[in-house]
Amino acid sequence: MKQSTPVRLTALLLALAPVAFTQAHPNERPPDGGTREVLVSILIPSLPNAPFSAIVSTESIRQLADGTTITLKNRRAIARDSAGRIFQERRLLVPDDGKHESPITQIEISDPVAHDLYICVPREDVCQVETFSAPAFMPPRIADESQKGAGNLEGLGKQSVNGLETIGTRETSVIEAGAMGNSNPIEVKREYWYSPQLGVNLISRLQDPRVGIQNFEVSEIALTEPDPKLFKTPRNAKLIDLRNAAKHSAPAVSN
Repeated sequence: MKQSTPVRLTALLLALAPVAFTQAHPNERPPDGGTREVLVSILIPSLPNAPFSAIVSTESIRQLADGTTITLKNRRAIARDSAGRIFQERRLLVPDDGKHESPITQIEISDPVAHDLYICVPREDVCQVETFSAPAFMPPRIADESQKGAGNLEGLGKQSVNGLETIGTRETSVIEAGAMGNSNPIEVKREYWYSPQLGVNLISRLQDPRVGIQNFEVSEIALTEPDPKLFKTPRNAKLIDLRNAAKHSAPAVSN
């Protein structure tokens, strides 16, 4: 059985040059150079008997060499039912200025019981389905307060986040000079507040000179069974079945 990668809250490709919300004219040759990245957010495991729905807020802050700061944000819905099925919106990261809409770019539905992963693009009325196997649940590395200053993990104690108890940990790692062409060591810090009840980090912060600052927070948490409609594909969407490469339930859609 094909193993799918862990289902993560990922923003769509965030173009750094030009910025994601700008588009080239269709008849123009794309420019040389630039980079593209995928912003990876918190992991939602396929845990059974732990239903919830919530909103994930994402903030990406990058400081350029000339001192310019680029801040992009979005808010998107997530849910998990008692069977461990996961629903996730993907929305475009945009400036938080009230002038830019953060549209839904795709919807993901993972089903560990039927072993299916659906990725739907509402704008195109298309869904693709592939074989999915939920990875074994692994909680993040947790440090208690007695480990403060010991090694690269530091316990931050406990705090309530949206009414749920969380355990805080700060992890520091160093990329030695020359390891990836870097002239100086690079220090990377992660701070996360983990909810044992949900198996999810409710607050996560990353400080990495290579990507800037990334903040994630789960809010508006409801510990009830989500609407079953969330786990159904759009009624009129064309289905591209990738579970068997030799057989498609619908013709391929051209770009």
